[in-house]
Order: sequence, then C-alpha cells, then structure tokens
Amino acid sequence: MRETASFQLEVLPRQGNSYGLSLSQKAGKGSGMTAINRTIVRIWGTPLEVALDRVLEALKRGGLHPGDLRRGRTVPFELPEESGVRLGLLFLAVKPLRRLDRITTISETIRDMEAEEAYYWFSKCSRPNLTRRACRSLRILLSKE
Repeated sequence: MRETASFQLEVLPRQGNSYGLSLSQKAGKGSGMTAINRTIVRIWGTPLEVALDRVLEALKRGGLHPGDLRRGRTVPFELPEESGVRLGLLFLAVKPLRRLDRITTISETIRDMEAEEAYYWFSKCSRPNLTRRACRSLRILLSKE
C-alpha cells in the first residue's frame, strides 16, 4: 500500500479580530486510509502577519481561494504536500522571532529554496526531539547571522 500525506491549515480565532493558524500533517495508508493528524506548528501575532503573503501563495498553489482565509472559517484548508512542507518550515523557523527583517529574510529564502532542500530541513525541524536545535540552525543559516 502506498503511503499518502497531506497538510491541513486550520484557522484559530484569537482575542479581538485576530486569528492564528495551525498546520497539521495528515498521514494514512491506502484506500481505507485511517488518518492520523499530527499538529506541526501553531502560529499567530507578528510572525504570522509578516509571513501571511506566503500563506496566501500556498493557498493559491493549492487551487484554493485566498479570500476564504478569515477569522470565522471552521473548515480546514487541504494543502498539497510541497506547500505544506514549505509553510511548516516557515512557521517553525519564524515562530519565536520578533525582528521583522529576520522574519522577512527567512521567509524569502524558504520561498526560493529547492524542493529537496525544503523537504530536508522540514524533516529535521519537525522531529520532536530535534525541533529546537534544527530550527535554530536553520534560522542562523538563512538569516546569515
């Protein structure tokens, strides 16, 4: 049986008119696919605001309407694998950051990465026992600091 994986992007309402996003990976096997959702990362605030253009690009690439991204949305967006990998990598890398220039630099660099490189870093950064160190290494590499 062939293993399939896709990503779901869910809107999380927050105080006031703001919202956050939660990216989950859905994996299963074959046609009787029992889906297992694994939350990769949740993001909100300044890092999300700066990276929002990448989210909208990912929705467009997935054939979805970017205008549907709003605070009241209850149905998760289904994203293609590569878009989910790039968004997951971006969210993991910029979530703890506050400096806009660093977030922007990392966002642009991840957008321009080859697919293989993005998959490599995502596999490192999304492993529970390596997340902090791998994401820190990626941030240092990409922001050239």
